Amino acid sequence: MDLRLSGKVAVITGASRGIGRAVAETLAAEGMRLALVARSGEQLDALAKSLPVETLVRVADLREADAPAAVIADAVERFGQLDLLVNNAGATQRGDFLTLADDAWADGFALKFYGAMRSARAAWPHLSASGGCIVNVVGVGGRAGSAEFTIGGAVNAALLNLTKALADRGVRDGVRVNAVNPGATETERLQTRIAQFASEHGVEREEATRRMSRALGTARFGEPAEIARAVAFLASPQAAYCQGTLLDADGGQTRAL
Repeated sequence: MDLRLSGKVAVITGASRGIGRAVAETLAAEGMRLALVARSGEQLDALAKSLPVETLVRVADLREADAPAAVIADAVERFGQLDLLVNNAGATQRGDFLTLADDAWADGFALKFYGAMRSARAAWPHLSASGGCIVNVVGVGGRAGSAEFTIGGAVNAALLNLTKALADRGVRDGVRVNAVNPGATETERLQTRIAQFASEHGVEREEATRRMSRALGTARFGEPAEIARAVAFLASPQAAYCQGTLLDADGGQTRAL
């Protein structure tokens, strides 16, 4: 399927590794020019050199209030247009609700929610001009509460609601806004959790992986490239009738409507 993305411009936050890196590789394969954003300049530079398209590397901490607008401005100055914003940056601390400090809550919202909100606000007029779109990479934790994921669940739920609200505004302004909810995906963060589980239970990594995925009710964990392909589809004209779509890519983990 031709996604008809060649020559268009995307800003990808959290692009240095994991799902963000896979999104960059997938969109580059479709011929998009990319602004790659993260806090790790070394990883971004290595990624940019590996891609077959024109790229802009922008090292930024999107928790800083002025950073998202500056990133968007740099991308538009470099490429002359903006067609897609992929809000992917942000990880939240897991743990016992009673021991999670206020700082952990503030940090969780600062990057994943406020960073995405400010990026969307800065990108909006450019996306309206191009008939572009936003894809938020959120997470199934926003669908159902979990005692060990109180911060992440709350942040994700807020971002899913923002997705719907911006999609409502986007009908008028010609901007499509959708979200992908990954389930457990084999990123570096999950690899760390698997290693911890294996150590705690005295089992090999393969067995730890099997037990953890089974506990989630899934046959296996996802791969970053699988999430990236969902992002690319929602970003493309092939998904032109998707507005406010919340796409669960989770191997069946989410069983609620």
